[in-house]
Amino acid sequence: MTLTPPAEFTVAARREHATLVVRVGGELDYDTSDELVAEVVRHLTAGLPPPAAVRLNFGALTWIDSSGLSALLMIHRRTSALGATLHLDDRPEILERLLRVTNVLDHLTAPVTGADPAGQRTDPV
Repeated sequence: MTLTPPAEFTVAARREHATLVVRVGGELDYDTSDELVAEVVRHLTAGLPPPAAVRLNFGALTWIDSSGLSALLMIHRRTSALGATLHLDDRPEILERLLRVTNVLDHLTAPVTGADPAGQRTDPV
């Protein structure tokens, strides 16, 4: 039996006007989820005005586990605090299934309602 080595994890972020675009590839799991969160947070706190949107592109994602889902929830918390809407683009079936089973897609991608410049929510919770 031949074992296929895991796909190398990649994350690349760039700012396009008022949007932060982050491409995620390989396996998003316990070993790599902190790297994704750190990269997104680094760009969110780079001293530029906060983006209006953060687009995570998963076109090259090959695997995601509960740690990867936790990373997405942490990123959502950070983007929402800044008033930015999170988008999960180009989702492969493995991610679709995880989002469906855990019922968090609508939560992660809901438009943000009310944030002040300091990043504090102003709408009632």
